[in-house]
Amino acid sequence: MGQTESSRSLAGLVALMRRARAAPDAAQLGFVMVNESQQLLAYRQAALWREGVQRHVAALSGLSETDPTAPYVQWLGRLFRHLDGAAGMGEGRVLDAAALPPALAADWASWLPAEVLWLRLDGQGALLLARAEPWSAYEQKLAQELAHCYGHALARFAPRRNARELALTWLKPGPRRRKLLLAMLLAACVPVRLSVLARAEVVPREPLLLRAPLSGVIDSIAVEPNARVAKGTLLFSLDATQLAGQFALASRERETAQEGYRVSAQLAVTDDKGKLAMAQERARLEEKSIVADYSGRELRRLQVTAPAAGVVVFSDRNDWQGKAVAVGEKVMTLADPAQVELAAWLPAAEAIEVAPGARITLYPNGAPMLSHEAQVTRVAYKAEAVEGGLLAYRLQARFAAGATPRLGQMGTAKVYGDWVPLIYYIVRRPLTAARQWLGW
Repeated sequence: MGQTESSRSLAGLVALMRRARAAPDAAQLGFVMVNESQQLLAYRQAALWREGVQRHVAALSGLSETDPTAPYVQWLGRLFRHLDGAAGMGEGRVLDAAALPPALAADWASWLPAEVLWLRLDGQGALLLARAEPWSAYEQKLAQELAHCYGHALARFAPRRNARELALTWLKPGPRRRKLLLAMLLAACVPVRLSVLARAEVVPREPLLLRAPLSGVIDSIAVEPNARVAKGTLLFSLDATQLAGQFALASRERETAQEGYRVSAQLAVTDDKGKLAMAQERARLEEKSIVADYSGRELRRLQVTAPAAGVVVFSDRNDWQGKAVAVGEKVMTLADPAQVELAAWLPAAEAIEVAPGARITLYPNGAPMLSHEAQVTRVAYKAEAVEGGLLAYRLQARFAAGATPRLGQMGTAKVYGDWVPLIYYIVRRPLTAARQWLGW
């Protein structure tokens, strides 16, 4: 082939590509494909096959419309269906009657010339060009490039299938699809354990609360946070300035009353009037003794000691020293490190049905390779505000035998609920959000 003829072919290819891109609709594009392609490739007959929801012969050369009931169109439909499912077709191939099944090959001579060039259009269908002369390798290469452009142009007019059409496509009879749908249905019914994640902390079980015995100012903290202490160890003390003065004054008044009672008792031996005075001084002595004893007991209460051995839990010494406290105000906690339990806060937005006895697993933040099993013992019925301003239900759980995580350890707890189908586990949160948004 000469250089001039090759240049003319390439120019015709570019012109046809431009015409295909400029087509306003699929019908006009189909007309260009089956009729104007003859400007580049010499052929006698052409047919366009469209894929999609409805597979059909969309255009024929020399005809403005196709009649689906015509024998030629029906035979072409069978031919295209066979070629579409045949193996080894690739993007294009030259065919003859020998490459077809006997049922199709028997009518080949009635409808088509000897040589047929079949071209795939990038998933949009196929183009058939027929003539009596053989197709050269150069013509086949040009035809494949043209078919690629036609397929790209056809994609613009491909019908967009909606959800209903897709569902109907999936539900069409077919052994593979029936098996796949059955497998999906069975997978959706597989029972799984419903679970949610919650923030959790290891807390003491039955801790001793150490409170301020009197209203006053904390003078000193005698222990460090999280320190082990023995029974009777001094923990903290309140400022004794005021009570010490009151005790000293009461003691002096008691001594004065005691001296007055001694004098009146001596006079009562010789004077009957002294007996009355002695009774009055005795009552006064008893009153002052009660006041002095009370002040002494209150002064001793300013020193708070550990009622049992354990670990003292509080934030920081500097947070408490010099702080004014009211009577009964909690200052620190005394806990046994071997007696711990799990406290978890289940978010109200993700709450599931949890009853005492449910399983819960703690994954500590500081030990990613460890986990601790526990069993729910108590579930709060009222949500409370927690860190971050969220509402959550407090859960108490007891660790399984042998599990003793460190006191104060933080982590994430996985709370397990009832067994539910897999489909419910997947759509539970989207369905909850939809109900909140739609107000079902």
